[in-house]
Order: sequence, then C-alpha cells, then structure tokens
Amino acid sequence: METYELAPHPANPPLAITSVQARILGLDAHWLTLRWRIEGAGQLVVPPFAGKGRADGLWQTTCFELFVQPDGGAGYAEFNLSPSQRWAAYDFTAYREGMAERQVPRDPVSTPRRGQSVLIFDAAIPASALPPLPWAYGLSAVIEEEDGRKSYWAIAHPEGRPDFHSETCFAARLAAPTAP
Repeated sequence: METYELAPHPANPPLAITSVQARILGLDAHWLTLRWRIEGAGQLVVPPFAGKGRADGLWQTTCFELFVQPDGGAGYAEFNLSPSQRWAAYDFTAYREGMAERQVPRDPVSTPRRGQSVLIFDAAIPASALPPLPWAYGLSAVIEEEDGRKSYWAIAHPEGRPDFHSETCFAARLAAPTAP
C-alpha cells in the first residue's frame, strides 16, 4: 500500500510539525489497519486517554480521519480516530448531507506511540464496518499544537477553506480484491 505525504492546508500552517504521513497498512477479513506518522511533534497536543467508545467532536483537537466513498455512489463514510481511544463513524448520503451514525460492530483499536519529536498513530477499523470495495478514500489529520494552533492535513485540498468532505480529498483508491 502507498504511503501518502499529507499536505497542510495553506491557510492553516503548522507551528512545529514538519511532516505528516499516512497509509493503509493492510485489509483482511477482520480489520483495516492504518498508520499516521507525525514528525516535529514536540509541541503536539495529544488528547488524554479516555477509554474506548464513540464520541462526537473529536476533530476539535488532534484527530486522525479516514473518508471512504464506494465507486458509483454519492454517499460516503467518515471515521474519526483519536489518540484518546475515542472514535466516531458517520454515513453521508451526499456531500455533507444525510449525516447519520454509522454502525460499527466493535470499537476500533487505536495505539499512539510518542517519542521526543515523533508520534506514530496506528488504528484498526473492523472490516465489517466498511463499505464494499472498490473505493476512493482520503486520509487526513487535524493537528493541534500547544499554542492552540490547528493545522489540517490531507492528501489533497480543495480551494478555499479546509474541507475533508470535499471529493478533492478522496484522492486515493483501493481496488476490490482479485480472485487468485
């Protein structure tokens, strides 16, 4: 799977973060595994451990996101994953329309690991919570630093304000598996 060098939105530059990379590590019958790597993370705000469970508003501080749009449809799913272990999942029928909680059969698993200047955030989403392949997808991150500055990172950004829901951000593709 390809590693993406996420770009900060030009209207919201980071203070000390030097790079954010994201990738899908794997997808099997049980889990989709993902990784984000943040360099220059010495001033990164990491939400405190809160235990597993669904929560809204995770994007208001450091949060990692996956957007998935099945081929041929206007609808898409959004997954928000926090270093606090909290998570959220939503369905949309079209661009920012018809928002509803997405059913997830079990809690996603999140593992933040922090060094002096790096944060690695691994996450696993139950495969049964995902739409069927193939999809267009976007990997993104909201990064908050100690001075309250927030930067918005994505594979690609639309013109104007940061908006991970824009189809511009769905810049990656994952094909359906082929028969052996």
